Amino acid sequence: MPISIEGQVGIIEIDSPPVNALARGVRAELVAGLQELSANPAIGAILIACAGRTFFAGADLAEFDEGMGEPDFRALMAQIEDSAKPVTVAIHGTALGGGLELALAAHQRIIASEAKIGLPEVTLGMIPGAGGTQRLTRLAGPIAALDLAGTGRVIDAAEAIALGIVDEMVPDDELRVAALAYAGKLVGTAPRRTRGLAIPAYDAQAFTVARDRLRDRPTPLLAGRAVAEAVTAAIELSFAEGSAKEWSLFEQLMLGDQSKALRHVFFAERKASRLTDISDGPSANAIWQVGVIGAGTMGGGIAMCFLNAGIPVMLVEARQDALDRGVATIRRNYEAAARKGRMTERQVEELMALLTPTLGFEELGTADLIVEAVFESMPLKKHIFSRLDMIAKPSAILASNTSFLDLNEIAASMTRPQQVIGLHFFSPANVMRLLEVVRGEHTSPQVIGTAMQLARTIGKVAVLSGVCHGFIANRAMDVRRRQAELLLLEGISAERIDGVLTDYGFAMGQFAMMDLVGLDVMGRDTEERTLMGDFVAKGRLGQKQGGGFFDYDDRRRPSPSPLAEKLIRDFASWRGVERREISDDDILARLLYPVVNEGTKILEERIASRASDIDTALVAGYGWPAHTGGPMYWGQAVGLDTIVHGLDRFAVAYGPDYEASPILRDAVLSRRNLYNSSSAKRA
Repeated sequence: MPISIEGQVGIIEIDSPPVNALARGVRAELVAGLQELSANPAIGAILIACAGRTFFAGADLAEFDEGMGEPDFRALMAQIEDSAKPVTVAIHGTALGGGLELALAAHQRIIASEAKIGLPEVTLGMIPGAGGTQRLTRLAGPIAALDLAGTGRVIDAAEAIALGIVDEMVPDDELRVAALAYAGKLVGTAPRRTRGLAIPAYDAQAFTVARDRLRDRPTPLLAGRAVAEAVTAAIELSFAEGSAKEWSLFEQLMLGDQSKALRHVFFAERKASRLTDISDGPSANAIWQVGVIGAGTMGGGIAMCFLNAGIPVMLVEARQDALDRGVATIRRNYEAAARKGRMTERQVEELMALLTPTLGFEELGTADLIVEAVFESMPLKKHIFSRLDMIAKPSAILASNTSFLDLNEIAASMTRPQQVIGLHFFSPANVMRLLEVVRGEHTSPQVIGTAMQLARTIGKVAVLSGVCHGFIANRAMDVRRRQAELLLLEGISAERIDGVLTDYGFAMGQFAMMDLVGLDVMGRDTEERTLMGDFVAKGRLGQKQGGGFFDYDDRRRPSPSPLAEKLIRDFASWRGVERREISDDDILARLLYPVVNEGTKILEERIASRASDIDTALVAGYGWPAHTGGPMYWGQAVGLDTIVHGLDRFAVAYGPDYEASPILRDAVLSRRNLYNSSSAKRA
């Protein structure tokens, strides 16, 4: 039993690494500890704390699928709040989800100055279920409760104090002593139970606006609306009635499709970092200095990823003007963050001090990792890597940021192909979460392990990929682009196609995304006549030129374009594509069924190690709606037989491009899912 006694204070200290999750065993220890201390007449107050790097960082999510045992969360919170002896919690690290709910159920809360708190359940398609919305409303007020529970944002200790969620803040290294003293002062006092507090005064009109915005926003996500209902219940009902309403909403969401999909994404991201055939443990090399070749949009963004992690970067360019522009852009990005309060001016200068801009290619000889981020040209990249072969130190990892090119061909130009790896960042590199780590034919396990570990260091979601055109994410989503363009040629408007995708849950449609990126960028890798090529030839490059598939005003708001429609009709006529009437359901199937099919081919070819890695890559890299679980999970939910039937129907109508893959047909015939099929296991 994790109990100790100091004076009249009984201390329950949980040590359940890595994050003190409130799993069934931990809950049982807490309840037993509370019962023992409550029965001890020598104890006048109770302190709950955690050992290790954090306070309770949330629930054990596996229990949501396996079923929660006793004591459940509500029983634990009641045990704490009902205690006749005042209960204080000492918060360090993070108190998230169930961890914060536990703190809210306590009678007093003391927090370390560097700690953070939050109710992130909404990001997993749920709401707090153990009284979190009810108690938070009574401590911080309804508007703050809507904000925190409705967005899932995590706040620092200072804001928690300002909102009245916690009672006292102390420096981290003083927390234990201060918490013990704080609890000691409460001996002999009546517990201040959160459930009995009056709701703080609030602006009713502002609450109504915030609630309706959360409840009525145009999104397929259900959890935000449930938060609005739960907080409203906290205002209008008794604590018991409001808690019952909250629990009912929580159960509905927990058992619903959206939360199951979001929990799949959560676990899939973590599984992606586990390498099935190599170790990424002690063998990983330390990366003390990074070189980045190319100071353009990608190179500058990649440099920022390492700078943000405190890793010095040498930024190399061939021309002074290009180097100056790149450095100026990096500084401008940091200064913009400082203006928004995300960092201080001092931090801006500290980060810039880690950057060494240079025209001297040979200076890369001291770097532990060199990332090439130049134009997608095989001759240019091979030339750069042949130069690196001569100047890089033997242990240096040599990485290409190529999006499509053959990494094995690049590595073949060197005497040390085992040191070559792909690090495919997505644009903007300093913002996008995905990093595809591309394993070449000869890439050493140590280099792969180092790259995967480094991805975590710089805050990226890493997915290991084999070598093919486009790797995982670009290859799978290029299928959607081709289908969208074909639908366009068949007479379906760009706004209708994009509308089908945004209704499904994508933040942006295919053609709006292409206009944003730039048609000259997306369509420059072929000499054949293409639709994008025709647009570029007419100066329609996308948003930056005021027109692409859509026209844009000076605020970059889109509208249908007669000129774009003419270009589409002319290209369709040249290609001999017939115009058709197609339902929205078939538009969605035409766009997304082929992505699922391509994903199975990626598995069959062992480009991806597991189906969940494909989900992770497309959610983190392309914004595939997380509440659908990613393409492979969604395909499984729709029904693989439905996918195959739809592909067969499209193949009859539109040609063999829709032919279902062998692994997909095998999964249907054998009634296996894509997460345990024999082909997926071989991958």
